[in-house]
Amino acid sequence: MRIWLLGAISSLALAGAGFAALVYWPIGSEPKLSAIDGDVQKGAYLARMSGCIVCHTDTENSGKPLAGGTELPTEFGRFYSPNLTTDATAGIGSWSIEEFAKAVRQGISPEGEPYYPSFPYLFYSGFSDQDIADLWAAFQTVPPVSEPSRPHDMMPPFNLRAGLKLWRGLYFKPEEYVSDPTKSAVWNRGKYIVEGPAHCGACHTPRNVLGARKTEFALSGADQLPGGGSAPAITSDKLKANDWTVSSLKYALQTGLMPDGDVFGGSMGKVVRNETAFLTEQDREAIAIYLLEGSN
Repeated sequence: MRIWLLGAISSLALAGAGFAALVYWPIGSEPKLSAIDGDVQKGAYLARMSGCIVCHTDTENSGKPLAGGTELPTEFGRFYSPNLTTDATAGIGSWSIEEFAKAVRQGISPEGEPYYPSFPYLFYSGFSDQDIADLWAAFQTVPPVSEPSRPHDMMPPFNLRAGLKLWRGLYFKPEEYVSDPTKSAVWNRGKYIVEGPAHCGACHTPRNVLGARKTEFALSGADQLPGGGSAPAITSDKLKANDWTVSSLKYALQTGLMPDGDVFGGSMGKVVRNETAFLTEQDREAIAIYLLEGSN
């Protein structure tokens, strides 16, 4: 009995020590960006392309722009998007541009805590320093809203943020965007948008039991999306098999109208209304060309 008790106590002590080490395990690197001038208009455009407006504005409850509170139900719990206004307490008004860069590209808060991957920082890790500076300049123009967002409501053990450090070690591999010199400029622009700010793979790629994308099946469709529903495959072969062309896909990204006369519904309908409809015709064409030509 004593041996069993000692063993149990030792196991608990080791588990506690391991968790404590995980809590204090430092992550991320420190960026240097304060000397770069940002362009407000380019930043606002990139924010729209990246889904910042739709995700951080609770339109269903008449929330103020970028004040957060949008609910995202998942099998791990309920996420609520944070306040991104310039309020110093409820929003990001007290942040530095370096802290902003670390949050966007590395998924780490100013306090050094990892963000849940419901925030698609894995796609934003390829943003250039200029991208970050432009976004930062745009966010500085957002009026402050003093109301904080709701805290996430996560199921155990997913409510322990320290465990995300292990998840990051397995699945987060930040990469700078690199163009393909063998492809056209418009194809490379499409690649940047699809794989970066537009984060198409967040919905159109299946995930494993830990919520990580199965990258070997990139853009091959996914079921059981947060909030319900599914996303179809948007690989080159599937799009062509369904009679999509550059012209029809570009038009659908502007209007939501598909070649068969039906319209996008669910989350894709929101994407069109709040994101792709605001893109330039050239960028919608770049997306279509990249998807239809494929990544190889």
